[in-house]
Amino acid sequence: MQARTHGPSIAIDIFERGERATYSEMESKSNCYAHALRAFGVRKGDRVGVMLPNRIEFPLLWFALAKLGAVMVPLDMQYTPREIEYIIRETRAEFAVVDESAWPVFRAMDTWPQDLAKRRVILVGSPSNRTAITLHQLVKDVDDSPVHENVRPEDLLTIQYTSGTTDVPKGCMLTHDYWGVCSYEFAYLNPYERYLSWASSSYVYGPGILLMSYRRGGTVYIAQKLDSSQFIHWLNKYSIEWCAFPRLIADSVNDVPKCLKQVSQYDGWSTATIRRFREQFGVGAYYPWGMTETGSGTQMLPDLEEMNDAGSLGIRSPFRELRLVNDDGSPTPVGGVGELWVKGRAIVKGYWNKPDANTKYFEGEWFKTGDLLRRNELGFYWFAGRKKDIIRRFSENIAACEVEAIIRELPEIADVAAVPVSDKKWSEEVKIYVELKEGFTSADLPVERILEHARARLAVFKVPRYIAFTPALPRTVASKKVLKRELMAISDPLCDTYDGVEKRWR
Repeated sequence: MQARTHGPSIAIDIFERGERATYSEMESKSNCYAHALRAFGVRKGDRVGVMLPNRIEFPLLWFALAKLGAVMVPLDMQYTPREIEYIIRETRAEFAVVDESAWPVFRAMDTWPQDLAKRRVILVGSPSNRTAITLHQLVKDVDDSPVHENVRPEDLLTIQYTSGTTDVPKGCMLTHDYWGVCSYEFAYLNPYERYLSWASSSYVYGPGILLMSYRRGGTVYIAQKLDSSQFIHWLNKYSIEWCAFPRLIADSVNDVPKCLKQVSQYDGWSTATIRRFREQFGVGAYYPWGMTETGSGTQMLPDLEEMNDAGSLGIRSPFRELRLVNDDGSPTPVGGVGELWVKGRAIVKGYWNKPDANTKYFEGEWFKTGDLLRRNELGFYWFAGRKKDIIRRFSENIAACEVEAIIRELPEIADVAAVPVSDKKWSEEVKIYVELKEGFTSADLPVERILEHARARLAVFKVPRYIAFTPALPRTVASKKVLKRELMAISDPLCDTYDGVEKRWR
């Protein structure tokens, strides 16, 4: 529809790569991609792993797979071979599209997944492996006629891996309707024409901003990644009206371009910064609650900006019902703190191939978020903490148990506990407490060996920054579970701790 009504307008501009496409070009090229993929063997319901940076092929492939009714499985460019293998194997992906720069890591999987034949891997760019087919070869001389497939709103479009709740990463089953509802909600609150996105295409935030812009017939300017030194320059150069604005940059800026009208505060702004942006720069800032599984959950309407000053997350979003629940399952009274449950149209259909997780995190139609909120009598919500065991490092959710499982592989280690440490730049950093087996001392296990082991098996953002040795982890008397609240309650969390970034003991 947008190709018909906004055909010659620029839809996407990946400015650092010099790649751009109009709405008409996005329509015709994604048709070409869809026909080429169908000829290659991709059918409705097939899972396709996609490991690409922010380049024009990503949205074209996503649209093409959507038209075929196939399912995209995004793979972060920072994933290690172990993480790639886990996701490809679990989703039983039969096809993959891999960037030339990621191919060495992708092909280094210890055991090649049984369902993925190597001849079904499509390479993007000019890889050294000349025997593999490239995307350019695949789409060459393919027609751009409309694609016909019986795709329904309830069909899967994406299996999005997230560590948003406890346990190892799980694949969120997201439908066409999920993305449609999310884009409607975002576009309703942000009616602009020029958007900036620096988020990775492999996470919901990047495609979410793309679809928000599409709803408005706008242009989304996509960076390769966040660059603090260039951020304000980008806003000026491309006359950006809306963007997600990181807290670290917001706290340090003295001015913002006049074109900027609204920002989504990112990574927990202070109420003072929100007020400064409104009063000094004339820019509205809001911080809604949401997660991969639910899309939007709360929203702040433009005429209720004073509630931002109070630190509120706003009221419930359209198509969403919210409930706060006590540990015993009873409703949380107004003013009390309870776990947020969410239900409504087009939330996650469940976790791929995880029946136990689905039983644990769903109560009928209600999804249990693991986040703790409180609500006042007018229906406004405030964030109060997390029930789940994750570490939030900037835009990444890190499951503590995944980090712990990897570190625990070292033979000298009896047990390990991963906890968050507050950080001005990244919001939280990963710290591990290491308990050694009897007979071993810290001299037997150098911290660099721990870090090398982690770097080889974990994406870089999951690698612990801080390491501390402890004679014994605090535990409960009955179940012997580690008492992380005691580890997190110490007055100086960096005392007697090795800093992997500064390479020194504190």
